[in-house]
Amino acid sequence: MYVYADNAATTAMSKVAVDAMTPYLMQEYGNPSSLHSVGQRAKEALESARATVAQCLGCEPREIIFTSGGSEADNQAIRSAAFNGARKGKKHIITTAFEHHAVLHTLAKLEKEGFEVTYLDVSQGHTITAQQVKDAIREDTCLVTVMYANNEIGSILPIGEIGAICKEAGVPFHTDAVQAVGHLHINVKEENIDMLSLSGHKFHGPKGVGALYVRKGFPIQNLIEGGAQERSKRAGTENIAGIVSMAAALKDACDHMDENMPRVAAMRDKLIAGLSQIPHSALNGDPVNRLPGNVSFCFEGIEGESLLLLLDMNGVAASSGSACTSGSLDPSHVLLAIGRVHDVAHGSLRLSLSEYNTDEEVGHILKVVPEVVQYLRNMSPVWRDLQTGKRQYIL
Repeated sequence: MYVYADNAATTAMSKVAVDAMTPYLMQEYGNPSSLHSVGQRAKEALESARATVAQCLGCEPREIIFTSGGSEADNQAIRSAAFNGARKGKKHIITTAFEHHAVLHTLAKLEKEGFEVTYLDVSQGHTITAQQVKDAIREDTCLVTVMYANNEIGSILPIGEIGAICKEAGVPFHTDAVQAVGHLHINVKEENIDMLSLSGHKFHGPKGVGALYVRKGFPIQNLIEGGAQERSKRAGTENIAGIVSMAAALKDACDHMDENMPRVAAMRDKLIAGLSQIPHSALNGDPVNRLPGNVSFCFEGIEGESLLLLLDMNGVAASSGSACTSGSLDPSHVLLAIGRVHDVAHGSLRLSLSEYNTDEEVGHILKVVPEVVQYLRNMSPVWRDLQTGKRQYIL
Protein backbone atom coordinates (compact mmCIF):
# COMPACT_ATOMS: atom_id res chain seq x y z
CA MET A 1 0.00 0.00 0.00
CA TYR A 2 1.19 3.50 -0.80
CA VAL A 3 -0.57 6.38 0.96
CA TYR A 4 -0.45 9.95 -0.33
CA ALA A 5 -0.67 12.15 2.77
CA ASP A 6 0.78 15.41 1.47
CA ASN A 7 -2.36 17.15 0.28
CA ALA A 8 -1.30 20.48 1.80
CA ALA A 9 1.51 20.52 -0.78
CA THR A 10 -0.81 19.68 -3.66
CA THR A 11 -3.86 17.56 -4.39
CA ALA A 12 -4.73 15.16 -7.17
CA MET A 13 -7.00 16.73 -9.77
CA SER A 14 -10.57 15.54 -9.45
CA LYS A 15 -12.46 13.96 -12.35
CA VAL A 16 -14.76 16.98 -12.24
CA ALA A 17 -11.79 19.29 -12.76
CA VAL A 18 -10.24 17.19 -15.54
CA ASP A 19 -13.54 16.84 -17.38
CA ALA A 20 -14.14 20.60 -17.17
CA MET A 21 -10.64 21.37 -18.47
CA THR A 22 -10.42 18.97 -21.39
CA PRO A 23 -12.66 20.77 -23.94
CA TYR A 24 -10.70 24.00 -23.44
CA LEU A 25 -7.45 22.25 -24.27
CA MET A 26 -8.69 20.66 -27.48
CA GLN A 27 -11.83 22.19 -28.96
CA GLU A 28 -12.60 25.53 -27.27
CA TYR A 29 -9.09 26.97 -27.45
CA GLY A 30 -10.03 30.56 -28.30
CA ASN A 31 -8.52 33.71 -26.82
CA PRO A 32 -11.23 35.43 -24.74
CA SER A 33 -10.03 38.84 -25.96
CA SER A 34 -10.81 37.91 -29.59
CA LEU A 35 -14.01 39.23 -31.15
CA HIS A 36 -14.84 36.20 -33.27
CA SER A 37 -17.17 33.46 -32.09
CA VAL A 38 -14.37 31.11 -31.00
CA GLY A 39 -12.95 33.82 -28.74
CA GLN A 40 -16.34 34.85 -27.44
CA ARG A 41 -17.15 31.28 -26.38
CA ALA A 42 -13.92 31.34 -24.38
CA LYS A 43 -14.99 34.67 -22.91
CA GLU A 44 -18.31 33.19 -21.83
CA ALA A 45 -16.50 30.29 -20.15
CA LEU A 46 -14.17 32.73 -18.39
CA GLU A 47 -17.02 34.81 -16.99
CA SER A 48 -19.00 31.74 -16.00
CA ALA A 49 -15.99 30.49 -14.03
CA ARG A 50 -15.61 33.92 -12.42
CA ALA A 51 -19.24 33.81 -11.31
CA THR A 52 -18.75 30.31 -9.86
CA VAL A 53 -15.70 31.31 -7.81
CA ALA A 54 -17.50 34.44 -6.60
CA GLN A 55 -20.52 32.42 -5.50
CA CYS A 56 -18.28 30.09 -3.47
CA LEU A 57 -16.70 33.06 -1.67
CA GLY A 58 -19.88 35.12 -1.22
CA CYS A 59 -18.83 38.05 -3.41
CA GLU A 60 -19.55 39.61 -6.80
CA PRO A 61 -17.97 38.22 -9.99
CA ARG A 62 -16.29 41.54 -10.78
CA GLU A 63 -14.40 41.25 -7.48
CA ILE A 64 -12.45 38.19 -8.70
CA ILE A 65 -9.11 38.55 -10.49
CA PHE A 66 -7.58 35.36 -11.88
CA THR A 67 -3.85 34.85 -11.22
CA SER A 68 -1.18 32.19 -11.62
CA GLY A 69 -1.70 31.04 -8.04
CA GLY A 70 -1.64 32.02 -4.39
CA SER A 71 1.83 33.54 -4.35
CA GLU A 72 1.03 36.01 -7.11
CA ALA A 73 -2.27 36.88 -5.44
CA ASP A 74 -0.51 37.49 -2.10
CA ASN A 75 2.06 39.73 -3.75
CA GLN A 76 -0.51 41.79 -5.61
CA ALA A 77 -2.72 42.25 -2.54
CA ILE A 78 0.10 43.25 -0.19
CA ARG A 79 1.92 45.54 -2.59
CA SER A 80 -1.35 47.24 -3.54
CA ALA A 81 -2.20 48.02 0.07
CA ALA A 82 1.35 49.21 0.68
CA PHE A 83 1.25 51.52 -2.35
CA ASN A 84 -2.11 52.94 -1.30
CA GLY A 85 -0.89 53.47 2.25
CA ALA A 86 2.37 55.13 1.26
CA ARG A 87 0.47 57.75 -0.74
CA LYS A 88 -1.28 58.72 2.51
CA GLY A 89 1.88 58.58 4.63
CA LYS A 90 0.92 55.24 6.18
CA LYS A 91 3.70 52.66 6.07
CA HIS A 92 2.93 50.23 8.90
CA ILE A 93 1.82 46.64 8.25
CA ILE A 94 0.64 43.95 10.70
CA THR A 95 1.08 40.23 10.09
CA THR A 96 1.91 37.03 12.00
CA ALA A 97 5.25 35.36 12.55
CA PHE A 98 4.14 32.14 10.84
CA GLU A 99 2.79 33.35 7.50
CA HIS A 100 3.65 31.65 4.23
CA HIS A 101 6.86 32.89 2.63
CA ALA A 102 4.85 34.43 -0.20
CA VAL A 103 3.71 36.92 2.43
CA LEU A 104 6.85 37.12 4.56
CA HIS A 105 9.25 37.63 1.65
CA THR A 106 7.01 40.32 0.16
CA LEU A 107 6.95 42.10 3.51
CA ALA A 108 10.73 41.77 3.89
CA LYS A 109 11.14 43.53 0.56
CA LEU A 110 8.75 46.28 1.66
CA GLU A 111 10.79 46.73 4.86
CA LYS A 112 13.78 47.54 2.65
CA GLU A 113 11.59 50.16 0.98
CA GLY A 114 10.90 51.92 4.27
CA PHE A 115 7.83 50.10 5.60
CA GLU A 116 7.58 48.94 9.21
CA VAL A 117 6.14 45.47 9.87
CA THR A 118 4.77 44.17 13.17
CA TYR A 119 5.02 40.37 13.41
CA LEU A 120 2.46 39.10 15.92
CA ASP A 121 3.67 36.38 18.28
CA VAL A 122 2.07 32.96 17.78
CA SER A 123 3.80 30.98 20.50
CA GLN A 124 0.79 30.95 22.84
CA GLY A 125 -1.65 28.33 21.59
CA HIS A 126 0.07 28.22 18.19
CA THR A 127 -2.22 30.97 16.89
CA ILE A 128 -3.03 34.65 17.46
CA THR A 129 -6.00 36.45 18.95
CA ALA A 130 -8.03 39.26 17.47
CA GLN A 131 -7.03 41.34 20.49
CA GLN A 132 -3.39 41.13 19.39
CA VAL A 133 -4.36 42.67 16.08
CA LYS A 134 -6.43 45.38 17.75
CA ASP A 135 -3.57 46.26 20.09
CA ALA A 136 -1.10 46.49 17.20
CA ILE A 137 -3.14 48.81 14.94
CA ARG A 138 -1.76 52.35 14.74
CA GLU A 139 -2.76 55.53 12.96
CA ASP A 140 -0.22 54.77 10.23
CA THR A 141 -1.29 51.11 9.71
CA CYS A 142 -2.03 50.54 6.04
CA LEU A 143 -2.64 46.77 6.05
CA VAL A 144 -3.35 43.75 8.21
CA THR A 145 -2.44 40.51 6.44
CA VAL A 146 -3.19 37.34 8.41
CA MET A 147 -3.50 33.85 6.93
CA TYR A 148 -6.85 32.07 7.25
CA ALA A 149 -5.22 28.80 8.31
CA ASN A 150 -1.58 27.87 8.68
CA ASN A 151 -0.20 25.66 5.94
CA GLU A 152 2.19 23.72 8.18
CA ILE A 153 0.49 23.26 11.56
CA GLY A 154 -3.15 23.69 10.55
CA SER A 155 -4.23 26.35 13.06
CA ILE A 156 -7.36 28.23 11.94
CA LEU A 157 -7.17 31.90 12.84
CA PRO A 158 -10.08 34.10 14.04
CA ILE A 159 -10.56 35.76 10.67
CA GLY A 160 -14.11 37.02 11.24
CA GLU A 161 -13.10 38.75 14.47
CA ILE A 162 -10.01 40.26 12.88
CA GLY A 163 -12.05 41.45 9.91
CA ALA A 164 -14.51 43.21 12.21
CA ILE A 165 -11.66 44.96 14.05
CA CYS A 166 -10.04 46.09 10.81
CA LYS A 167 -13.32 47.39 9.44
CA GLU A 168 -13.95 49.41 12.59
CA ALA A 169 -10.42 50.84 12.44
CA GLY A 170 -10.62 51.55 8.71
CA VAL A 171 -7.60 49.33 7.96
CA PRO A 172 -7.54 47.10 4.85
CA PHE A 173 -7.54 43.38 5.65
CA HIS A 174 -6.00 40.67 3.48
CA THR A 175 -5.98 36.95 4.20
CA ASP A 176 -3.93 34.23 2.52
CA ALA A 177 -6.63 31.56 2.40
CA VAL A 178 -4.78 29.13 0.15
CA GLN A 179 -5.07 26.26 2.66
CA ALA A 180 -8.63 27.11 3.71
CA VAL A 181 -10.60 27.64 0.50
CA GLY A 182 -12.45 24.47 -0.47
CA HIS A 183 -12.06 23.03 3.04
CA LEU A 184 -13.76 25.61 5.25
CA HIS A 185 -16.89 27.70 4.83
CA ILE A 186 -15.79 31.22 3.85
CA ASN A 187 -17.87 34.33 3.19
CA VAL A 188 -15.73 37.38 2.49
CA LYS A 189 -18.55 39.86 3.09
CA GLU A 190 -19.65 38.40 6.42
CA GLU A 191 -16.04 38.17 7.59
CA ASN A 192 -15.16 41.72 6.45
CA ILE A 193 -12.29 40.55 4.25
CA ASP A 194 -11.03 43.14 1.76
CA MET A 195 -8.68 40.83 -0.16
CA LEU A 196 -8.30 37.04 -0.23
CA SER A 197 -5.83 34.77 -2.04
CA LEU A 198 -6.51 31.22 -3.22
CA SER A 199 -4.86 28.55 -5.37
CA GLY A 200 -6.56 25.85 -7.43
CA HIS A 201 -4.25 22.93 -6.74
CA LYS A 202 -5.10 22.89 -3.03
CA PHE A 203 -8.66 21.66 -3.62
CA HIS A 204 -8.25 19.18 -6.51
CA GLY A 205 -7.91 21.78 -9.24
CA PRO A 206 -4.91 22.31 -11.54
CA LYS A 207 -1.56 23.87 -10.66
CA GLY A 208 -0.60 27.27 -12.01
CA VAL A 209 -3.94 28.99 -11.54
CA GLY A 210 -5.43 30.92 -8.63
CA ALA A 211 -7.44 33.99 -7.82
CA LEU A 212 -7.46 37.19 -5.81
CA TYR A 213 -10.69 38.51 -4.36
CA VAL A 214 -10.61 42.31 -4.10
CA ARG A 215 -13.47 44.17 -2.44
CA LYS A 216 -15.22 46.48 -4.86
CA GLY A 217 -13.78 49.98 -4.60
CA PHE A 218 -10.41 48.93 -3.20
CA PRO A 219 -7.60 50.30 -5.42
CA ILE A 220 -5.47 47.46 -6.76
CA GLN A 221 -2.04 47.90 -8.33
CA ASN A 222 -0.71 45.85 -11.23
CA LEU A 223 2.14 43.41 -10.87
CA ILE A 224 2.08 42.52 -14.57
CA GLU A 225 1.65 45.10 -17.34
CA GLY A 226 0.95 44.48 -20.98
CA GLY A 227 -2.76 44.06 -21.67
CA ALA A 228 -6.30 44.85 -20.64
CA GLN A 229 -7.17 41.41 -19.27
CA GLU A 230 -8.86 41.07 -15.87
CA ARG A 231 -10.24 44.62 -15.99
CA SER A 232 -6.69 45.82 -16.79
CA LYS A 233 -5.47 44.55 -13.40
CA ARG A 234 -3.57 41.46 -14.53
CA ALA A 235 -2.11 41.43 -18.03
CA GLY A 236 -1.66 38.22 -19.99
CA THR A 237 -3.97 35.92 -21.93
CA GLU A 238 -6.11 34.08 -19.41
CA ASN A 239 -5.49 30.38 -18.83
CA ILE A 240 -9.06 29.42 -19.75
CA ALA A 241 -8.59 25.67 -19.33
CA GLY A 242 -7.04 26.13 -15.91
CA ILE A 243 -9.57 28.73 -14.77
CA VAL A 244 -12.57 26.67 -15.86
CA SER A 245 -11.09 23.60 -14.20
CA MET A 246 -10.34 25.45 -10.95
CA ALA A 247 -13.87 26.85 -10.79
CA ALA A 248 -15.36 23.38 -11.32
CA ALA A 249 -13.10 21.92 -8.60
CA LEU A 250 -14.01 24.70 -6.16
CA LYS A 251 -17.75 24.30 -6.75
CA ASP A 252 -17.44 20.55 -6.28
CA ALA A 253 -15.49 21.06 -3.04
CA CYS A 254 -17.99 23.57 -1.67
CA ASP A 255 -21.02 21.51 -2.71
CA HIS A 256 -19.70 18.45 -0.85
CA MET A 257 -17.88 20.17 2.02
CA ASP A 258 -20.44 19.29 4.68
CA GLU A 259 -20.15 15.59 3.93
CA ASN A 260 -16.43 15.37 3.12
CA MET A 261 -14.79 17.49 5.79
CA PRO A 262 -16.29 15.73 8.86
CA ARG A 263 -14.99 12.40 7.51
CA VAL A 264 -11.56 13.93 6.86
CA ALA A 265 -11.54 15.43 10.37
CA ALA A 266 -12.39 12.03 11.86
CA MET A 267 -9.38 10.48 10.10
CA ARG A 268 -7.25 13.40 11.31
CA ASP A 269 -8.34 12.85 14.90
CA LYS A 270 -7.59 9.13 14.66
CA LEU A 271 -4.09 9.94 13.43
CA ILE A 272 -3.52 12.49 16.18
CA ALA A 273 -4.68 10.06 18.87
CA GLY A 274 -2.43 7.30 17.55
CA LEU A 275 0.71 9.38 17.01
CA SER A 276 0.30 10.99 20.43
CA GLN A 277 1.12 7.57 21.92
CA ILE A 278 4.70 7.83 20.62
CA PRO A 279 6.88 8.87 23.59
CA HIS A 280 8.43 12.34 23.53
CA SER A 281 6.25 13.64 20.70
CA ALA A 282 4.16 16.79 20.48
CA LEU A 283 1.26 17.95 18.35
CA ASN A 284 1.85 21.25 16.57
CA GLY A 285 -1.00 23.69 16.02
CA ASP A 286 -4.27 24.47 17.72
CA PRO A 287 -5.66 21.13 18.96
CA VAL A 288 -9.27 22.19 18.26
CA ASN A 289 -9.37 24.96 15.67
CA ARG A 290 -7.34 23.25 12.97
CA LEU A 291 -7.80 22.31 9.33
CA PRO A 292 -9.79 19.09 8.82
CA GLY A 293 -6.92 17.22 7.20
CA ASN A 294 -3.86 18.59 9.02
CA VAL A 295 -1.72 16.51 11.39
CA SER A 296 1.61 18.05 12.46
CA PHE A 297 3.97 16.45 15.00
CA CYS A 298 7.48 16.85 16.33
CA PHE A 299 9.41 13.78 17.45
CA GLU A 300 12.41 14.29 19.69
CA GLY A 301 15.70 12.62 18.84
CA ILE A 302 15.31 12.22 15.06
CA GLU A 303 15.85 14.18 11.84
CA GLY A 304 12.83 14.99 9.72
CA GLU A 305 14.60 14.36 6.40
CA SER A 306 15.47 10.79 7.35
CA LEU A 307 11.93 10.30 8.63
CA LEU A 308 10.42 11.39 5.32
CA LEU A 309 12.72 9.22 3.21
CA LEU A 310 12.03 6.12 5.27
CA LEU A 311 8.29 6.79 5.31
CA ASP A 312 8.38 7.01 1.52
CA MET A 313 10.21 3.68 1.36
CA ASN A 314 7.49 2.22 3.58
CA GLY A 315 4.59 3.54 1.55
CA VAL A 316 3.74 6.94 3.06
CA ALA A 317 4.18 10.26 1.23
CA ALA A 318 4.41 13.07 3.78
CA SER A 319 6.36 16.28 4.41
CA SER A 320 8.10 18.09 7.23
CA GLY A 321 6.42 21.42 6.47
CA SER A 322 5.84 23.70 3.52
CA ALA A 323 6.72 22.20 0.14
CA CYS A 324 7.93 25.66 -0.87
CA THR A 325 10.91 25.38 1.52
CA SER A 326 11.62 21.65 1.28
CA GLY A 327 15.11 22.28 -0.12
CA SER A 328 16.21 24.22 2.95
CA LEU A 329 18.28 22.63 5.72
CA ASP A 330 17.00 25.16 8.25
CA PRO A 331 14.13 24.17 10.57
CA SER A 332 10.70 25.51 9.70
CA HIS A 333 10.14 29.17 10.59
CA VAL A 334 6.62 28.16 11.58
CA LEU A 335 7.83 25.67 14.18
CA LEU A 336 10.37 28.14 15.53
CA ALA A 337 7.64 30.78 15.73
CA ILE A 338 5.44 28.56 17.91
CA GLY A 339 8.33 27.99 20.29
CA ARG A 340 9.87 24.71 19.16
CA VAL A 341 13.64 24.70 19.69
CA HIS A 342 15.90 23.86 16.74
CA ASP A 343 16.64 20.28 17.81
CA VAL A 344 12.94 19.47 18.10
CA ALA A 345 11.85 21.45 15.03
CA HIS A 346 14.22 19.36 12.90
CA GLY A 347 12.22 16.24 13.80
CA SER A 348 8.90 17.37 12.36
CA LEU A 349 6.28 15.55 10.32
CA ARG A 350 3.25 16.94 8.49
CA LEU A 351 0.55 14.58 7.30
CA SER A 352 -2.26 16.20 5.32
CA LEU A 353 -5.32 14.23 4.31
CA SER A 354 -8.08 14.75 1.77
CA GLU A 355 -11.43 13.12 1.11
CA TYR A 356 -9.60 10.69 -1.19
CA ASN A 357 -7.87 9.06 1.78
CA THR A 358 -9.39 6.07 3.56
CA ASP A 359 -9.52 4.60 7.07
CA GLU A 360 -7.38 1.72 5.83
CA GLU A 361 -4.71 4.19 4.76
CA VAL A 362 -4.83 5.87 8.16
CA GLY A 363 -4.24 2.47 9.73
CA HIS A 364 -1.21 1.96 7.50
CA ILE A 365 0.22 5.34 8.57
CA LEU A 366 -0.31 4.49 12.23
CA LYS A 367 1.57 1.24 11.75
CA VAL A 368 4.50 2.69 9.80
CA VAL A 369 5.25 5.99 11.57
CA PRO A 370 5.94 4.57 15.07
CA GLU A 371 8.15 1.85 13.56
CA VAL A 372 10.19 4.35 11.54
CA VAL A 373 10.50 6.76 14.48
CA GLN A 374 11.79 3.96 16.71
CA TYR A 375 14.18 2.73 14.01
CA LEU A 376 15.71 6.20 13.66
CA ARG A 377 15.92 6.69 17.39
CA ASN A 378 17.77 3.40 17.77
CA MET A 379 20.48 4.77 15.47
CA SER A 380 20.56 8.29 16.91
CA PRO A 381 23.39 9.36 19.25
CA VAL A 382 21.15 12.20 20.40
CA TRP A 383 18.46 9.74 21.46
CA ARG A 384 21.11 7.65 23.23
CA ASP A 385 22.24 10.74 25.16
CA LEU A 386 18.64 11.51 26.09
CA GLN A 387 18.07 8.01 27.39
CA THR A 388 21.29 7.93 29.40
CA GLY A 389 20.66 11.34 30.91
CA LYS A 390 23.53 13.17 29.17
CA ARG A 391 20.83 15.40 27.66
CA GLN A 392 17.51 16.49 29.06
CA TYR A 393 14.28 15.67 27.23
CA ILE A 394 12.46 18.69 25.83
CA LEU A 395 9.20 16.98 24.85
